[in-house]
Amino acid sequence: MYVGALTLDILLGDVHSLKQKRSVVRPLVAELQKRFPGVAVAETGHLDLHRRAEIGVAVVSSTAGHCGEVMEACERLVAFRPEIELLSARQRLYNDEE
Repeated sequence: MYVGALTLDILLGDVHSLKQKRSVVRPLVAELQKRFPGVAVAETGHLDLHRRAEIGVAVVSSTAGHCGEVMEACERLVAFRPEIELLSARQRLYNDEE
């Protein structure tokens, strides 16, 4: 068993309040969950900043390759959104021996 953890640090575009931030982040989280039904997605950081967000994605799979593919696809989906800028993406892969 392999567990993949993807952390996406994003900068939001023309956002001036936490309410506007939610209107950008919630649809992004929902789209990731809809497109990849086997992953867990949540806003995990920068909760008090209105122009920054951290999105966490978790994937469980029987192969390391599949975990990597899903994390790459999630990263691409976020990177190609025009209203946000992907500042960094960190991938970690854990197996049942760790």
